[in-house]
Amino acid sequence: MKKTLLVEGMSCAHCEKAVKDALLELSEVKEVEVDLANKRVVVEGEALVDEKLVDAIEEAGYDVKEIN
Repeated sequence: MKKTLLVEGMSCAHCEKAVKDALLELSEVKEVEVDLANKRVVVEGEALVDEKLVDAIEEAGYDVKEIN
């Protein structure tokens, strides 16, 4: 399963690492790709739950605007 999230507030390598680390703490997340230029985060894993992904990113200090 793969989900793409639009995340506001990311602007540097620190932001990228913070979002990746927060998502990879979730056991169902296997891989995370961050595209800072387009504010997109692609998450791959098993049985991904939107609310858990959003909570992890928001706890890291960023805002999720959209999930596809």
